[in-house]
Order: sequence, then C-alpha cells, then structure tokens
Amino acid sequence: MELFFLCGLILFTLFVSVSLSYLVFQKTNNKSSSMVTVNTNNLPPGNMGLPYIGESLQFLNTGRKGHPEKFIFDRVAKYSSNVFKTSILAEPTVVVCGATANKFLFSNENKLVQAWWPDSVNKIFPSSTQTSSKEESKKMRKMLPNFLKPEALMRYIGMMDSIAQQHFQSSWENKEQVTVFPLAKRYTFWVACKVFLSIQDPKHVAKFADPFNDVASGIISIPINLPGTSFNKAIKASNQIRKELLAIIKQRKIDLANKPTHDNQDILSHMLVATDDNGQHMTDLDIADKILGLLIGGHDTASAAITFIVKYLSELPHIYNQVLKEQMEIANSKKPGELLNWDDIQKMKYSWNVACEVMRLAPPLQGAFREAIKDFVFSGFSVPKGWKLYWSTHSTHRNPECFPEPEKFDPTRFEGTGPVPYTFVPFGGGPRMCPGKEYARLEILVFMHNVIRRFNWEKLLADEKIIVDPMPIPAKGLPVRLIPHKA
Repeated sequence: MELFFLCGLILFTLFVSVSLSYLVFQKTNNKSSSMVTVNTNNLPPGNMGLPYIGESLQFLNTGRKGHPEKFIFDRVAKYSSNVFKTSILAEPTVVVCGATANKFLFSNENKLVQAWWPDSVNKIFPSSTQTSSKEESKKMRKMLPNFLKPEALMRYIGMMDSIAQQHFQSSWENKEQVTVFPLAKRYTFWVACKVFLSIQDPKHVAKFADPFNDVASGIISIPINLPGTSFNKAIKASNQIRKELLAIIKQRKIDLANKPTHDNQDILSHMLVATDDNGQHMTDLDIADKILGLLIGGHDTASAAITFIVKYLSELPHIYNQVLKEQMEIANSKKPGELLNWDDIQKMKYSWNVACEVMRLAPPLQGAFREAIKDFVFSGFSVPKGWKLYWSTHSTHRNPECFPEPEKFDPTRFEGTGPVPYTFVPFGGGPRMCPGKEYARLEILVFMHNVIRRFNWEKLLADEKIIVDPMPIPAKGLPVRLIPHKA
C-alpha cells in the first residue's frame, strides 16, 4: 500500500510539473514569438529538446550527477560551435561559451542584455512585484558598494575573526569528526547576520538559520505551490523570516530616533536613512526583502567555497602544508588575544591563490541567465529579443585553451597578473560582478586561518559524490576526522 501510494504521488507530481511547464512554456513562447523580428533562419545550431520541457532535465541532471560542464561541452562538440540554442526552464535559450562570450555579455549589460530570474522569485520576494526583481537588483547595486568595498570592510575583519573563534570553540574543538558543509553555512550565516543586522547572539542567529535554508532551496525549485513542496516551504519560510525582520526594523527605527549616531553602522541602518532620487525612503517591506536576499547571497556561495577548500586541502597534503606555513607565520606574529587585521589578510597571498583554484574547479556560481532586450547578432548568429542567454563558468574554467591541464590543481595560475581577463569568472563580471567579492574573500580567508591553525583532517568518505543543485556540494556534507595540532 505504501509503495502504491508513493508511486501515485510521484506520477501526480510529474503530471503537475509537466502541466505547469506546458502553461509556462505556452505563455513564454507566445510572448517570445511576438518579440522576434530577426532572421530566425540564422539562429545558432542546437536542439530545443522535448515539447514544453526542452532540455531542462538534461541541464539539471548533469549537475545533480556532479558534472554540470558536460551539458555544455557535449553540445559544443556536437555542433562544433561555442554558441548553441536550447530550451531551459521552458525558455528559448542561447548558451554562449568562452572568454569572448563572457566579455560580450558582461560589456553589454543593460545595453543588449539584462539580468533574468524566474517569475517564482517574485513570489518569495513580494516587494519586487511593485517594480521588478531587475529594478530591485539595480537599486541594491547602487547601495552596496559603500559597504562592501575593501576600505569599508576593513573594520569587519576583527569581528569575522572573533566569530570564527567562537564558532570553532563551540562546533569543532573537542570533536573527533564533523560534517563540514552545515558548519561552514553556520559560520558564514553568523557573519552575515552581524554585518547586515548587527546580530551576533548565537541563539538569535540560530533562530534564522533553518528557515533561510528552506528559502534558498525553494528559489531554485519547481514553482509548484502545494503543501510539502520546496517552493511552498520557501514561501512559508520567507514569510516567517520577514515577520522577524520587520520586528528588527521597527526596533532599529526606535534606536535611530533616540540616537541618530547609532553605533551599529550596518547595512540595515543605512537602508533606513537612505532615500531615492525623489527623496523617498524605502518601505519596511522593501528593506525586509532586501535584507532577506542579502542574507541568502551573503552566506550560501561562500559556504560552498569553504567546503571545497577543506575537501581539496585534505586531498593535497603538499598544498595543505604550504597554506599551514603561511597561516602559522601570521598566527605566531600575533599577540595573545589579538585579532586578525587588514595587514594579516594581505599576507595570505598563497592561501587566496588556493581558494581561487578551488573556485575555478568547483565554482559556487555555475553560471547565470540574461535576457535579450533587443535583437542582436553575436558570433554571426541571431539572438531574438526576449530570448534568454546562459553563460557558464565551466566554459572557461575547464577549458584547456584558458587553463592548461584544467583538471590539475595548480594555485600558481593566480600568481603575478593571474589568468587572462574573462576566463576566471566565479564572481561574474562587468556591471553585474558580484558586489560581495571582497566580502567573500575576507570571510573565506578568516575561516582558512582559523581551521588550519587548529587542525589537519581526513575525509571519511573517500569517493563522496558531488552534486550541483544549483551550487556544488558534497552529497553527504563532507564528513571529516579532525586531527588537532599538537601544542
């Protein structure tokens, strides 16, 4: 009976998924076809896949099997072209590959292309429906640089180090083994809560953590709003978090009114006093949604990078030993109780080269979508207005023309001037380069310093599978056996 019920549930879910995909595809297809004015006979080579669902299953499955680059490279080889057409997420899509394509897309942001997200994002971040998720993103990009540029972030290094020390004392020390990925997420989320909201109490941070995991999972799920689905859980979790954020915003307003020179000059305080071009303040709901998005973006990708740094260091003892040497020189130069500072971070050159090589081989950002805002021609092929474009980190990161022996782990690739422009793109590029790049660098290096001066470690699962959904993560979270350094 249980097996029968399970099979029935699976079939029902597939039916609903395909039916909704059909409706989305029809709506999109009608909208897209009305936009097309270029010569459709000159589209890139490719296959639009099955009716309604296109090649979405192949695109997603190669990632879940741990080889997202296979979807790209198989088609580049098949069509003998670095540009090909397909259909992903019920959208007619042109996939562009290589450094030249990256430069073209990044240089034509808001000229020929603009950012694109599924409409489901608006259901999780409802304030964006008042304008659009694209417009909200533009507003955030104007606001963030003042907080996330290096000179502004300097004051956060000691705080990150303090949180890291508390994190390792409570979650790593005196343990024989740990599972790295959930602990990395705990650390990066704790840091994000402090930087964006000035919340540092571990209990208050923990109150947020689980709902945020549901939101992050639901954003990239099939948008079926039925009880028990990831999408439904994400909507409920976002409402729960939003309620808590609105209470924090209300209290912060009181604090700012009583003390205009509030000590906590975090992003929340800035949002509350900032005005737009018309002198209008953001609504509380706008602020809550923006903080919600920042907290997701501020810890998910960094935690994935940290997890793979731990993975590769366990597999490459000669790399581990060089990182250990660099970090211990810094640790031994500090007075008892003295926290890391900007000068210490600048000394971590080899450690950052290692982190960059990890992000080349296991980039947290696999790629991103754009939407053509007008008809144009790229590489001799027509791209119709309304079509989506997809660029992939792997089209350069694992390309031997960009990185010789691409499967080899070699941090020296990042010495000197480093890789050729537009080949190493874990943070994107152009106007849409991740504004949190420097923030991520700091919290990754602070983590590396704290973990490597305390422990060596061994993987407990020698051949643990890697899945990409949408970020790469070890299937079991990377359990390791800790080997504390002798005093």
